[in-house]
Amino acid sequence: MSETLPSIGEFLTATVPMVRTLRLEYRETTAERAVLALPDDPDYHNHVAGPHAGAMFTLAESASGAVVAAAFGDQLGRAVPLPVRAEIGWTKLARGPLTATAVLGRPAADVVAELDAGTRPEFPVEVSVQRADGAETSHMTIVWTLRPNS
Repeated sequence: MSETLPSIGEFLTATVPMVRTLRLEYRETTAERAVLALPDDPDYHNHVAGPHAGAMFTLAESASGAVVAAAFGDQLGRAVPLPVRAEIGWTKLARGPLTATAVLGRPAADVVAELDAGTRPEFPVEVSVQRADGAETSHMTIVWTLRPNS
C-alpha cells in the first residue's frame, strides 16, 4: 500500500499557524513558481477598507516560501531554508481578494551547486501581488538562504 504525501500547500497550512489564520489558498506550487490567494475578509481590512499591509506581506512571504519549499524540499536533510531580508513596495490601493505570484529568481540547480561547494547560497524570490482586475498592488523581493545543517 502506498502512502499519499501531502501537497506543499497542505503541509504549510498544517504547520504554519499564520497561513491558517489568514486562510491563504495555495493555487499552484511548482519548483519555479507559486500562486497563493488571500480572501477578502473585513477582519483583515485597514483604514481604507483594503487588506492590511501586514496581511499582504504575509501573503507575499508565504508565496515565496512555497516556491522555496518546492524547489529545495529535497535538500532539507542537509540545509534549512531561511528568509534573509525582504523589501516590499505598495504601488496601488488593494481592495478585494488578492493573488500573490512568487517566482524563483535563480535556477535551483545553481543554488544547489553552491551548497554542494560548501557555501551558504542566497537567492531572490520575486513576488507580485495583484487585485482581481490584474493590477499589481505590491511587489516584494525576498532573499532566501539554504543554511547548511551543522
